[in-house]
Amino acid sequence: MASARFEFPNDFRPLQIYEQVSEKIRAEIRAGRFLPEARLPSERELASLFSVGRPAVREAIGALQNEGLVITKRNSGTYVARNAPEILAKAGERSDEAGSLAQADYSPLATLDVRLILEPAIARRAATKKKRDPLAEHYLELMDTLTDVADAEQRTLWNNTDRLFHRQLAAMTGDVLLMKLADEIADTMDQSLWKRLKDEGIYDPARIRLYVAEHRLIYEAIVSGDADAAAFYVEQHLLRVKRDIAPN
Repeated sequence: MASARFEFPNDFRPLQIYEQVSEKIRAEIRAGRFLPEARLPSERELASLFSVGRPAVREAIGALQNEGLVITKRNSGTYVARNAPEILAKAGERSDEAGSLAQADYSPLATLDVRLILEPAIARRAATKKKRDPLAEHYLELMDTLTDVADAEQRTLWNNTDRLFHRQLAAMTGDVLLMKLADEIADTMDQSLWKRLKDEGIYDPARIRLYVAEHRLIYEAIVSGDADAAAFYVEQHLLRVKRDIAPN
């Protein structure tokens, strides 16, 4: 007797932790336990309620912000949007029509964990070339023009130059496979959830100046051929980003 073969549906994929948290919050809104214009529990309280870390809650709230379901007010908290029930009802209708699970953004925290593995190695490899790169220097010059990260255009410029600078470090290795991996990372850094958390966590002009200085340290270590310093500066920069956008 032939054994039955189980096949997953084509649209099956495991939910990331932040997706599970965001769905729990949506369920609370649908059930009327989180009312329109009401303040949500704090990140710490939500983390305890759902038995997850605060970074996952931060990511979930960012995703809900992008959907228009919640609004965060600095130094005040996160509130359910007035029209959240209507948004959820329309989203449910679209989901029924589509009949499949939409592809979610990658977790920014997971992206940073991968970058912490990959990018110090990229910096080491690039340092063996000891060559200046006009495009990387162009991105650094653009970063130097930033004066007001509250301005939407300058915020977009910052997000793009930061993303493309890190991608260009891989190009400086001359390794096609590393460049392909860096392209994948750059794509995740262009997703709306990454941008949302980055904008929420990195809004201080002084912090942006620090980031620009760190980028220059990375670049100068690479072009001077100091592989240890290049890897160290990349790692410390990414750890700082992680603390800023996903504090524990």
